[in-house]
Amino acid sequence: MIDAVLAIPSFIIGIIFLWKGSDVLVKGTSNTAAKFGISSIIISLIIVAFGTSAPEFAISFGAALQNRADITLGNIIGSCVANILLVIGISAIIKPIKIKKSLIRREIPIFTGASILLFIFSYFGFLDNYHLFGGLFFLILFTLFIIYFIQCARKERKYNDKYGEGSTKKNILFIIIGITGVVFGAWLLIESAITIADYLSIPRFVIALSIVAIGTSLPELVVSAMAAYKGESDIAIGNVLGSNVFNIFLILGASALFIPLQAANYFYHLIFLLIATFILIPVVHTGHIISRLEGFFFLIIYSVFIWYIFFLN
Repeated sequence: MIDAVLAIPSFIIGIIFLWKGSDVLVKGTSNTAAKFGISSIIISLIIVAFGTSAPEFAISFGAALQNRADITLGNIIGSCVANILLVIGISAIIKPIKIKKSLIRREIPIFTGASILLFIFSYFGFLDNYHLFGGLFFLILFTLFIIYFIQCARKERKYNDKYGEGSTKKNILFIIIGITGVVFGAWLLIESAITIADYLSIPRFVIALSIVAIGTSLPELVVSAMAAYKGESDIAIGNVLGSNVFNIFLILGASALFIPLQAANYFYHLIFLLIATFILIPVVHTGHIISRLEGFFFLIIYSVFIWYIFFLN
C-alpha cells in the first residue's frame, strides 16, 4: 500500500509510464504483425490483450487467494464495463474506429458469448456452489480461444511492408518494454487510488467496481486511445475485445478454482455488463465504424453506471 503522502505523486508517475509504455507497445505490435505477416487484430487479441490484462489478473486472482470474492468479481465486472464504454468511447472520440467485416464475423460473437456465458453461469450457480466446474470450463474455453486464434494467425500470414522498419528482435523488445511500462504504470495508479479511497472511507466493494476497475483498465484505455490516434483501429478495438475474453475466461476461471465468487450478489451489475455488450453490437454493424457521436454516447452510459455504483448501490 502506498503512503497517503505519496499517493498523488504516484498517480502522476503512473500516468507517465502508461503513456510512454503504450506508445512503445503500439509501435512494436504494428511492426511485429507486419514482419510476421500476421494481422494487427490477431496480435492485439492475444499479445496486447494479455499484457493489458495483467493488472486485472494481479488484482482479481490475488484477491481470490485472499478469499476476497467481492474484489475479484467486482473488479472484473467493472473492468469489462469500462473496457466497452470508457475505453472504446474515448478512443472513438479521439478518432473514429473502423470495424472490419472479419471482426464482426469472428471476434464480436466470441466477445459477446463470453459476457453471456458469465451471466448464465452466475445465474445458475456455476461460479458459486459449483465454482470448480465453472472455473475449469472457463479455462477450457480460454484454451480453445487461444488455439483458434493461433490457427487464424497461421492462415492469415501475408507479408505487409507498411511497417518494414526495425528488426524483429527490436520490435519484440518494444512489446516487452511497452507491456512492462503499462503494467507498472497501472500498478502505481491502482495503489495510489486505493490509498486515496481508503482515506476517504469508500467501501472496498465500490472501489473494486469503480476506481480499481478503471485503474486496471487504464492499460487498455491508453493503448487503445494511442492506437486510435495513430489510425490503428485493429489494435484499438482488438485490445478491448481480447482483454474482456481474458478477464472472463482466464482470470475468473482461474479464480473460481480457489473460491466461490458469490456471483449472485452481483446480478444487477452483470445485467449492466450485458447491456453494455449488446449496445456495442448494433454500433459496429451500422456503417462498420464507431463514430465520435457514438463514443460520446458510450461515455454517457458509463457515467450512468458510475452514478449507480456510488449513489444507488
